[in-house]
Amino acid sequence: MEAIGVNEQTPREIVEELDKYIVGQDEAKRSVAIALRNRWRSRQLTGQMKEEVIPKNILMIGSTGVGKTEIARRLAKLVRAPFLKVEATKFTEVGYVGRDVDSMIRDLVESAVHMVRAERMQSVQDKAAVQAEERIIDVFVPETKKVQNPLGRLFGGDDEEEKPEKEEPKKYAAGREWVRKRLNAGELENKVIEIEVEVQSKPVGGIFGGSFDGGMGDNIQDMLGSIMPKRRKKRKVTVAQARKIFTQEEAEKLIDMESVTDEAVRTTEYSGIIFLDEIDKVAVRGNSSGNDVSREGVQRDILPIVEGSTVMTKYGPVKTDHILFIAAGAFHVSKPSDLIPELQGRFPIRVELKSLRKEDFRRILTEPQNALIKQYQALLATEGVTLTFNDDAINRIAELACDVNEQSEDIGARRLHTLLEKLLEEVSFNAPELDDKDVVIDAAYVDKRLSDIVVNQDVSQFIL
Repeated sequence: MEAIGVNEQTPREIVEELDKYIVGQDEAKRSVAIALRNRWRSRQLTGQMKEEVIPKNILMIGSTGVGKTEIARRLAKLVRAPFLKVEATKFTEVGYVGRDVDSMIRDLVESAVHMVRAERMQSVQDKAAVQAEERIIDVFVPETKKVQNPLGRLFGGDDEEEKPEKEEPKKYAAGREWVRKRLNAGELENKVIEIEVEVQSKPVGGIFGGSFDGGMGDNIQDMLGSIMPKRRKKRKVTVAQARKIFTQEEAEKLIDMESVTDEAVRTTEYSGIIFLDEIDKVAVRGNSSGNDVSREGVQRDILPIVEGSTVMTKYGPVKTDHILFIAAGAFHVSKPSDLIPELQGRFPIRVELKSLRKEDFRRILTEPQNALIKQYQALLATEGVTLTFNDDAINRIAELACDVNEQSEDIGARRLHTLLEKLLEEVSFNAPELDDKDVVIDAAYVDKRLSDIVVNQDVSQFIL
């Protein structure tokens, strides 16, 4: 397994992987692939040059539903690196109600900590499983305890203990081996046992929600949480459930959290990726007034994070100089030039995603591994329904999606969700009672079910 934050795939391989889920938008895919490969190249550098080479941030421009967010989602799964998708509109200028921009870095570090911790725990699973099995055996065959004179324990003057019989250790060992054999044979998996589990303390949950910034609140909660003693409670679970619980607890004991956080911070600084969506919503058009003042304030708050600064987190200071930022927006009302000049300069790579046409819709319906038609076929197959789409039906759906987007708001591929849900409404409703489980969708069926959309220009009732 390659290290976290190191993506060995070539740009061509990255594009091929994205092609499995996203139709078209080759320019955007190439830009993202090159940016990821440059992260790998920068890691191969040494000395001063490694610090000097900073990522070239990307600004993706395109209507809603053309694939901006989908590229980000697939990128998150493709890249073994800390990744965060965040909307620019959730931030507000300091002094207004909302989250501060530093929180995106704190969230990114949290993501990195979870990744590193999960990898470390995976590496000690075998050892943790062995220790978990011993704890299960302890439940079935408790260790023989030596009984001390209670008066001697009270006054400390009687150290003599009642010693168990000589045969007892042999019986104890034999009992453990007998349980171990039954466990290995899987005979006890469903047996219910009583165990003690650790209860996570939440001493200050919600107390500081409105009073402190997110980072400070987290630090205070962590500090008080470490002071409070850990509570344990008894639970009745099956042996199979107990094995999972004990394995988790033992794995946590085997990893060094200080080492985990150090690696997480380092990985965040040199491999972190932040997808900043809805950036056009904070762009300022013309003279600033009213809400525009707050929007420009958000841009100025985002600027130092993108330029490179140090953000304090509960895991220590994190430098943002080498974090890759990918911003995206529809820019229907505003333009990229409406962003403040300093922020524009920090996104040197501009990619315009194209609006979807009939052929794109047809490919979206059938080609991706998670294509909508494949999803509906899989869903209805759970009730024994075999759903078949003829080519003329697919072409008709694509044509309708294109027409409706032109007549009303262009919401891209999301239009297909609306049309298919309406198209298959009757089949989905009647699926459990259908006598004929073979359902064929042709162009005539599409026209029949979607006749309102075909005839009526006002399709607002089908949009929302």
